[in-house]
Amino acid sequence: MLAGRRKALKAATTIALGASVPSLTLFAQQRPVKIGMSIAQTGPLASAGKPALLALQMWIDEVNARGGLLGRSVELIVYDDQGAAAATPGIYTKLLDVDRVDLLIAPYGTVPTAPLMGMVKSRAKLLMGNFSFRVNHVMNHDMWFNNAPWNDARSFSEGFFRIGQKQGANTVAFLAADNEFGQSLANGAREFAKELRLQFVYDQNYPPGTTDFSSMVRAIRAARPDMVYVMSYPAESVLIVRAVREIGVGSSVKIFGGGMVGLQYTSIMESLGSALNGIVNYNTYVPGAGYPGIEDFLSRYSKRAADAKVDPLGFYLPAFAYAIGQMLEQAITATGIVQDRAIADYLRRNELQTVVGPVRYGPDGEWARSRVLTTQFQGVKDKDLEQFRMPGVQAILFPDDLMNRQLKAPFEQVRAST
Repeated sequence: MLAGRRKALKAATTIALGASVPSLTLFAQQRPVKIGMSIAQTGPLASAGKPALLALQMWIDEVNARGGLLGRSVELIVYDDQGAAAATPGIYTKLLDVDRVDLLIAPYGTVPTAPLMGMVKSRAKLLMGNFSFRVNHVMNHDMWFNNAPWNDARSFSEGFFRIGQKQGANTVAFLAADNEFGQSLANGAREFAKELRLQFVYDQNYPPGTTDFSSMVRAIRAARPDMVYVMSYPAESVLIVRAVREIGVGSSVKIFGGGMVGLQYTSIMESLGSALNGIVNYNTYVPGAGYPGIEDFLSRYSKRAADAKVDPLGFYLPAFAYAIGQMLEQAITATGIVQDRAIADYLRRNELQTVVGPVRYGPDGEWARSRVLTTQFQGVKDKDLEQFRMPGVQAILFPDDLMNRQLKAPFEQVRAST
């Protein structure tokens, strides 16, 4: 009788657990969906790389809590590329050949992503871009999808030049990094400036790693341009701002800035403080931009960021990194398969719903419609992080439907008044 009771108890236990245990067991036993990437966790791009990585991890934690992708858990395998182009080909070869990842997300930025394009095309791999610029314009890889709110050089420069022309500007000085990003942006900006019949009075490239911009700033001042369009990476952007503060660019300059990467990073904004006032620059999100869904994301992000001790605002890159996960989830759920070609076909044919708004891709794997902001730092104080949460400190000047402040000009007058 005792043995019978034991058998009955065992059977009852099996029945009671039957509804939940098999699904949990299958979830645990199935091979995870492995997503591989590199991103700067040290080096000059780390101020954006680390918060973007946190945002992706948020998506992974949330999708796993929902049961994973097609019943499989999601695992992120990531390496630190230090923002260096020389590091990424080896890392992505390891991700594919050793780690055996299913899907790839590109590094943050143009310079570390550009060397990967030939390899991913030759191996027929989907690559989700991560704030790169025109890295696919030569390769034409049909499984490249860049999640960034620009699609060509005009996306960056249109707002800047249109605003300048409204101020009566006719002449322009160019200062550009001699790297993949700086030159791609500069070439496109020059073409657009020619269309607008602007006169070039200074045009200078500088080698990456330049630490002294004083002679270039003095040369710009001597050329007396109406506009100064700068295309720089974060470390140089900081040095250029400091050189301008020390030397000045002259009373002729109506607007200054344009394509300066790094001035969107919270750590750099907090460090430079009032030295930013008057600078007009591209941006992706600032308070007042009104992307549906982004406020809820930023609220959740800020709690995680405090624990992780990374960028507490998360305005520039994190929401877009999170959106990469959302797009992959939508494509995999809809197609019912984790397969590069199937995902690519879905991404190309459908509008994706994300925390940065609806995204539809063009044939080149860039956003079909750009949504780059042109903003101006106004009334920035030193050593005040919280001010950047307020609409208007980074005033939206372009596009017109989002404009919430008027341009303050000329540049030197705005700079001197702070």
